[in-house]
Amino acid sequence: MASNRIGRINEEIQRELSELLREVKDPRVHKTLLSLTRVETTPDLRYCKVYVSLLDKEYTKETLAGLKSCSGYLRRELGRSLNLRYTPELQWQADDSITHGAHILDILSKLDIPEDDDEAAESV
Repeated sequence: MASNRIGRINEEIQRELSELLREVKDPRVHKTLLSLTRVETTPDLRYCKVYVSLLDKEYTKETLAGLKSCSGYLRRELGRSLNLRYTPELQWQADDSITHGAHILDILSKLDIPEDDDEAAESV
């Protein structure tokens, strides 16, 4: 039951952060398209890892530095919108799962696998 609660809190934090990031004035955060892929909160609600995927990978270090610098503002606003005993400390992580998935899809599309002939299989 606790994992279900943590899952709901993770979804709520992700939704709130995605809205709050639009209001951030730090130019390092808005240099490239930014997407929050997932959020993982510890069971004691003290820490929260926020996984971020960026469209342009060359700005990753700079964007993460910008997000880290505005963490205090985001945490305060998150505390106002969520009704939790503790507002978790935000830790930002770059997430390359979308790039990794695209790479795997590219490899699979390059494989030369002959298609099955459905009609031949049905007649046997």
